[in-house]
Amino acid sequence: MSLFALLHIGCLAAYAALLIAAGWQDLRTMRIANGLCLAVVASFALWALSGLALGSVSLLQIGWSVLCAGAVFAVGALFFALRVLGGGDVKLLAAASLFAGPALQLDFLTVTALVGGLLGLAILAGLPVGPVAVEGEVRARLRSGLPYGPAIAAGGLWVALSLAMV
Repeated sequence: MSLFALLHIGCLAAYAALLIAAGWQDLRTMRIANGLCLAVVASFALWALSGLALGSVSLLQIGWSVLCAGAVFAVGALFFALRVLGGGDVKLLAAASLFAGPALQLDFLTVTALVGGLLGLAILAGLPVGPVAVEGEVRARLRSGLPYGPAIAAGGLWVALSLAMV
């Protein structure tokens, strides 16, 4: 196995570990550190460069991945303006979608939405999700906020697993 192949696999492992850390941090604090999002972007850059060296990734694929991530960021920014998503969630969503590219983007967003829906149902059911367990009526639980980082992490882990299988 070449050094570039090890780097390629190592970047996927780093991506998965960073997603788990971001999801856990969001679940505990309702915040996602900028450093984690930047580290995901850096791991993508190294993954893409090693893929170029191996011949498993093309410049066109990298360009499309960046365009898809830009589109995800733009839609996320709109949701942030509408107070649907937090700023950290938007940044992590865009950074994590880099690895998905156009081929796995739908899978990434679908898994993220499904897990996010399950987290929302858990909050509505009164389960302690996030740093503040809100009791009482449904309206209060809905306003308490949803840590979406774990959902984004689940979608990203699906992508990492899909890329590792190729």
